[in-house]
Order: sequence, then C-alpha cells, then structure tokens
Amino acid sequence: MNIRNIAIIAHVDHGKTTLVDALLRQSKTKLDKSAAADLIMDSNELERERGITIFSKNAAVIWGETKINIIDTPGHADFGGEVERVLSMADGCLLLVDAKEGPMPQTRFVLKKALETKHKIVVVMNKIDKPDADINKAHHKTLDLFLELGADDHTADFPVVYASAKSGLAGLDPDLSKMKDISPIFEAIVKHIPAPSGNPTKPLQMLVSSIVSDTFKGRIAIGRVVNGQIKTGLEVMHINRQGEQKKYKLTSVMTFQGLNRIETDQVLAGDIAAVAGIPDIFIGETIADVESPQALPLLDIEESTVKMTFKINDSPFAGKEGKFCTSRQIRERLYKELETDMALKIEDSGMNAWTVSGRGELHLAILIERLRREGYELQVSRPQVINKTIDGAEMTPFEQVAISVPNEFAGIVIQRLGSRQGVLQHMHSHNGSTSLEFVIPTRGLFGYRSEFLTDTKGLGIMNATFYKYQKDPGDWHEREQGSLVAHESGMSNMYGLLNVQDRGALFIGPGVAVYKGQVVGQNAKPEDIHVNVCKTKQLSNMRSKGEGSDEHFKAPQIMDLEDALEYIGDDELVEVTPQNIRIRKMVLDKARERRKAMGVKG
Repeated sequence: MNIRNIAIIAHVDHGKTTLVDALLRQSKTKLDKSAAADLIMDSNELERERGITIFSKNAAVIWGETKINIIDTPGHADFGGEVERVLSMADGCLLLVDAKEGPMPQTRFVLKKALETKHKIVVVMNKIDKPDADINKAHHKTLDLFLELGADDHTADFPVVYASAKSGLAGLDPDLSKMKDISPIFEAIVKHIPAPSGNPTKPLQMLVSSIVSDTFKGRIAIGRVVNGQIKTGLEVMHINRQGEQKKYKLTSVMTFQGLNRIETDQVLAGDIAAVAGIPDIFIGETIADVESPQALPLLDIEESTVKMTFKINDSPFAGKEGKFCTSRQIRERLYKELETDMALKIEDSGMNAWTVSGRGELHLAILIERLRREGYELQVSRPQVINKTIDGAEMTPFEQVAISVPNEFAGIVIQRLGSRQGVLQHMHSHNGSTSLEFVIPTRGLFGYRSEFLTDTKGLGIMNATFYKYQKDPGDWHEREQGSLVAHESGMSNMYGLLNVQDRGALFIGPGVAVYKGQVVGQNAKPEDIHVNVCKTKQLSNMRSKGEGSDEHFKAPQIMDLEDALEYIGDDELVEVTPQNIRIRKMVLDKARERRKAMGVKG
C-alpha cells in the first residue's frame, strides 16, 4: 500500500483541527461514539476549553489505495518541543493559512522548522468564506514568508488548495459554489507529498517521537520506522541518548487506523508504528536491529527561555484542598512529565523546591493547570527569564510580537510596549485595524497580557514567538502598584471589604476564607498595605435612618492562574490547589520574621 506521512501546521485558531475533522469524516474513517462531537483531535479537556492544540496527535485515513498518516501539531510557539519531534515523522506538510489574516508569527515558527527539514509543503488557504477574506493578499504574504525564510525556487513554487474546513469543502479555485467536498486536499497530498523513503530489507531503525502510557501495555513508544520492519515478539536493541545499548523483546506492535491504535503483525519502513515492551525508552531514542544496531540522529530541541520555582504548599491552608501535597508526590509527577515533554527541564533546588524551565509562560502555565486538575497542591514563584552568556557577554531572550488591534487602540499599545523596552518594527493599517510588529525582551512581556486586554477592551490579538538572544537593555521598572495584603486570618466580610475597596482593585468577595499575608487585591499606589477584610460591624440596638443604603460593592477581579502568574512580584507566590488560586506573600508575617531574626521570642 502507498503511504503518505503529513504534518498539519498552522497558526493558533486558523482551523487546523477543524480541517483534520473534515478529512477524517469524509474519508469514512470509523470513529468511536465519543468522537461524535466537533474537534475530534482536541481530545484533552484543556485543549477544548482554550481552543488550542497542546499535544500532537496521530490519525490515519485510507484514501483510495493510499494510507495517509496525519499528525496534528500545536500551533503555539510555547509548544515548539512538540512540533519539532512531530516533523521528524512526516515527509511533507499542509500549511494552513487564514484567508483573512494571512500567515502569522507562529506560522513563521513552524514553517521555518519544516523548511529546515526540506519537507514539501502544500498551502491550504482556509476560511475563504469569511466576509472580509482577502485571498490574493494572503497568498502574497505567504509567498513573501517563504522567501524571507530562505525557501529555494522549488519549495517557493508551492501548490495551493482553497478551502472552508468548517463546511468540509475544498477546491483548486477560490469559488465555493464549485466545491463539492474535501477530496481536492487528499488529491494534493497524494500528488505532491513524496512517499516515505526507507528500505524494508535493511536492518531495523525506528526513531521514537512520542511516548504514551497504557494501563496494560506500559510505556508505548510511537515513531516512524525509518528502515527495516518491526514485528510482535521481535528482539530489538534500544539505543538511549548516551549511546548505551540494551536488548528487549517487543510485546506488542500497533499501527494507526482512524484515531485508534490497532494490533498488527508487522509494520514496514515508512509507516508510523507504536510499540510496547521497552520500559525505559524516551523521546528521540532509537529502536534498532540486534545484529547491526545503528543509532539515528538525536532530536535537537531549542533551549528553554523561562523558568519558575515550584515548591510544596506551606500556607496555613496546606493539605486541605489537594490529594497530592507531599514533596515526594510532586517530584515524581514533575519528573514523569519529562518523559513526554522534551522542551521541559527540571532541577532540584534545595529542600522541597524545583526549578522548572520551559519555552514560555504559557508552556509552564499549562503544566501547572494540568497538575492542579490532577489533584496536586503546590506553590509557584514569579516567572524569570533564562539569560545566556555568549562571547563573554550576558544576553537575554527577545520575542517577536505581532499585534492586531482596532485603530483607536494602536497608540496606547505602542506607548505601553515602548515603556517595556519594545521596539516597533512594522506598522500597517487596513480596514479599521492596525497590525504592529515589535521586538521586545521576553522579560518585558511578563504581566502585559492582562494589561493588553484591558487597554484594547478585549478586541486585540497578540502573538509572540522567540526571536533571538540580545543584550539586555536594562532600566527595568518594577510593577507600578503594590498589593493589598490581609492583616489577619478569617472569613472575608462585606463590611470590611466596603472599607477597603476604595484603596484599589479587590480579588475576593465576601464569605471567602483568607489567611494573614494573603494578597487580596491590588493597591492603587506603589507600596503594599495591610488591610482588614475580615472586619465586622459592631452591632448595637440603635438604628440610623438610611444607613447602608448608598453603599455599593464593586465586583471583584477574579484572578485565574495566568492572571496570577502575570501579577505577582518577586516577593510573592501563587498557591495552586484543585479548588483555588491564591496569591500570597513569601513571608506571611514580616513582624514575626523580623523578631525571629533578632532572636526575640514570641
């Protein structure tokens, strides 16, 4: 059977997962009952909530005489570790471009990786049914991007298919009325994407690109069979990252059919296989022939740019809301994540604390959110950038930021990013919307996203991707506002909150349990102040006319995980439990700590 291995790459929200849905349905692929809803490939709860793909997934469809292995890739640069290893399984890519927006920063990131691997690229111009779609402009911008990224003449002469993935239609002309179904995309894949190279008669070589856990089979390694063939019960050589070799017997060999892994007798060179029976295998390692074991090149991953300290929860509420609270449980879970996330790094940093490094704020925030939903309770510090010494000089990571806002908000965005050391590179206005492109230190973006949404009344779109290491501009201004800190432990009371709300923005409402040292709001002034939100009204049997009738309590600003991570200062922590996100001071009672340092008891 003919085989084609394709990765689908695109910017966040350009319709990638919707397109995969249409391809699966129209190829009459048998799906589980659970896959009856839309966005079949976004199976993770977090992915469905956020509308973004976080974990790459495999599917396989049969089109005529050809088996097409489809790999859905994350579109967000923070999950670049997933993208890089996925491309090692593919021979070509479908590049999805929004007919209105054209290629965006994350498109640049993933396309650059695809061009480095010399993959053949088919461009799918999606969402052509949008009322303000400008197909010609999007086409020109895509061609400019190819040339800018150094594509040769053959690659830059890319085939284009026009589509409305939502409607399940595609065609070689941008005319919806002439389109019948999605089959032109299948035809373009078979015609333009080369069949996989690889010789089934050569000694076995398989590169592991992802790992999944199975209750019955243990660790399952998924990857492409580069040469030879792999069979159930076969004795193989596992070559790890250090070059050490160990023999194992495969207990199960599977291939993909639709979204499912199915048992098979053998998988030949060029196809994607899933194998069980090697308990200590990791991503990027090789499964080879026992007689002549040859390692494949290891997968290189770009370095982490952001780090955070994870700690056990030691607040007064510790252990009350989570199932897993001990340092042993948190450490085990963090190190387990290394098995499947190549872009993550973890180091033990003292008693009950770990330094976790990732590709960006979102990468680490998603990890924390997943831990929280699994029942873990922990505390995390403010994100820090990871500087690097290059040629004896200390360099800091910079991001390339693309912003699209209504014209009236362009001024405030330029002003805000300018004050955060951002340098405006390009500015373009079209149809009442302004596109801005900045280069800004990664540190300059910390805490800006929530500010950006407020400034643009939620109408702005912002995307950032790693640019390069450059000299730190310095002259950093810390957060302009201080925090409102709870003066005592107890239950928040409406009377106490009404007295405090004029000081700044509150993060809690009445009837919430708080402890001394917890941050309950943001002060309007630069310094921290201690406030009593638990204060109750002294009751008496006297009543005054009209008392309380003119008092109005403003709705509190509820802080989710990402808001809290963006807000906190260097002396604050985010307490994360399955039920609550709290912000607290590292030192809950400063007076007590001061007395302790001076040796005074009590």
